[in-house]
Amino acid sequence: MARYTGPVCRRCRREGEKLFLKGEKCVKASCPVNKRPTPPGQHGNARPKKLSEYGQQVREKQKAKRIYGVLESQFRKYFDIARRTPGVTGENLLRLLELRLDNVVFRLGYGRSRTEARQIVRHNLITVNGKKVNIPSYQVKMSDVIAVRDKSKSLDRFKEVMSMTDGRPIPDWLTREAEQMRGIVASLPTREHITIPVKETFIVELYSK
Repeated sequence: MARYTGPVCRRCRREGEKLFLKGEKCVKASCPVNKRPTPPGQHGNARPKKLSEYGQQVREKQKAKRIYGVLESQFRKYFDIARRTPGVTGENLLRLLELRLDNVVFRLGYGRSRTEARQIVRHNLITVNGKKVNIPSYQVKMSDVIAVRDKSKSLDRFKEVMSMTDGRPIPDWLTREAEQMRGIVASLPTREHITIPVKETFIVELYSK
């Protein structure tokens, strides 16, 4: 599948805020968004134009896609599923994105960023309910146990990552057992649990046209 491989920080600058795409680097003073808060490109320093309603809707969609690292076709599939699911469409959409395996691995602190968490899943380092799963988009369910494989727990990679993410808060819908290097989906996330800076109603309006 195609994947964006360009400068990640340009994406944050384009949205005008930190999307925390590079993990711990985003909280440091050296973060490019701190140094150059203007949009990328030769016209980045020009006076910003006021976005139309459609422009705001597109920007919110782009923001959500970039935070979770999904492509347009995949994002649209999530929206179609969310629309068919009983409940609030926007909240359903964010819940589907939060329940991706790579996001759960990130939330549990086993990856410094979602990109790194996706790589960890791809490299067969994660199990779900004791079975190896290497699909980043795999949808976890309530009571699922997500763990680092026994053979991988002693890797220096995880020791380094865990030391850097030790102070990161764990969402209320997840339970982490640090010593066993595993987590449990204690409940399904609600909108109050999802703290990403996205106005999902704009996305629903965009796709409902």
